[in-house]
Amino acid sequence: MIKKFLNAFGEYFLLMGKSIRTPQKMSVFWKHLMREINDLGVNSFGLVIFTSLFVGAVVAIQMYNNFEASAFPIPASFVGYATKAVLVLEFSPTIISLVLAGKVGSYIASSIGTMRVSEQIDALDIMGVNSPNFLIFPKILASLIFNPLLIAMSISMGILGGYLAGEMTGNWTQDDYATGIQMYMPNLFYYYAFIKTLVFAFIIATVPSYFGYNVKGGSLEVGRASTQAVVWTMVFIIISELLLTQMILS
Repeated sequence: MIKKFLNAFGEYFLLMGKSIRTPQKMSVFWKHLMREINDLGVNSFGLVIFTSLFVGAVVAIQMYNNFEASAFPIPASFVGYATKAVLVLEFSPTIISLVLAGKVGSYIASSIGTMRVSEQIDALDIMGVNSPNFLIFPKILASLIFNPLLIAMSISMGILGGYLAGEMTGNWTQDDYATGIQMYMPNLFYYYAFIKTLVFAFIIATVPSYFGYNVKGGSLEVGRASTQAVVWTMVFIIISELLLTQMILS
């Protein structure tokens, strides 16, 4: 089991070494990059907005209830601050990345896996094309460019969700919530959030690419590879979350 895992790990790094190279034709590369930005990033807008709005509202309501149950009086303005802190530190960079791992990861693994079983990748190799670079590098770059924008949007939509929850419930005023949002939070928290986002973006683009590229068999194996890709992407996101938290915040 350990030997198999180490072999897969070595194959992964060798594949990444072939992928992250200067493209052979920049004009073709830019076209692929724009397509990947649309497929991996723009098409995820709706899911990110919907999830962030409702979770931001839930977080704000839970924070208010916890403050109300406290033995010591806590100003209502802290609802806004606590909601912002939860979104920046944990929810937006980590939970949204896990959601994207399911949506984007399965798409990457299945699309590359389908090309493998239909022998399109073999055809690229025969023509002298660096197939890992041609197929995987645009996905990596698109994720690194667009995922931080999705996370920034998630933070904004989550804060908006908390504001809307206050308007609907009447538990806190607009001024209280706005005051809480404007409270000082260390810049390190924002750096931490976006460093995590870049690491997670790389994992989301590369792990499913590895599983898709190494599919053997037919359409059934493509489905299995997509499932394995999503599971292992989430596992590596959680492990890297622990390591980054220890390195940056401790």
